[in-house]
Amino acid sequence: MPPTLYLIPVELGDTPHERVLPAYNRDIILSIKYFIVEELRSARRFLKRVDRDIDIDALTFYPMGKHADSALFAEYLKPLETGENVGVISEAGCPAVADPGADVVAIAQRKGLRVVPLVGPSSMIMAVMASGLNGQSFAFNGYLPIDPSDRMKRLKQLEERALKESQTQLFIETPYRNQKLFDILCQTLRPQTRLCVAAGITTDDEWIHTHTVSEWKKQKLPDLSKTPSIFLFGK
Repeated sequence: MPPTLYLIPVELGDTPHERVLPAYNRDIILSIKYFIVEELRSARRFLKRVDRDIDIDALTFYPMGKHADSALFAEYLKPLETGENVGVISEAGCPAVADPGADVVAIAQRKGLRVVPLVGPSSMIMAVMASGLNGQSFAFNGYLPIDPSDRMKRLKQLEERALKESQTQLFIETPYRNQKLFDILCQTLRPQTRLCVAAGITTDDEWIHTHTVSEWKKQKLPDLSKTPSIFLFGK
């Protein structure tokens, strides 16, 4: 087996890892000495959850978070060239999806290195699965613009695409702004547009509901100010 860059999923919240991650992942993780991580402390905690006896101090960690120097990413892959496996760990969910891990993977692909994604929870895919919206065509748009006029313009553009192309539109927001975003969606989108709120996926607080905007206006959203959520809308 050639040396491999393993993309290692992490739980999406306070969920026992054995409930969402296969045992095979543990075996792979315990075979790796080098990890490229989005956030060191959360990565170390994750590895301890996988195996409480793991020797953290014997491992090497390379940062890839927002303050990391991307010019060093190619250097992080050097262990692969000497026959060692390397793992990529994000803050939550699957690495390289809406995540700086994508830059690391791009370098590995250009170098012709072996890249293997491990099975694990993806909030975007799971939200589409549970929404009842079109799963044949969908787009993740990250965060909406902060400027109110730009945000409204962007929402109108995405809604037009959703209606014309039957393409489900997904986006996220910082948890403490979830309620404000929800209110903006109900004010901006057409009454017949179907809107899904998918919060706390895989956790005990999981809450996923889809209604038309006109139906949402008659209901009260639960407090999601501390819960990672994905918003989706479509025909």
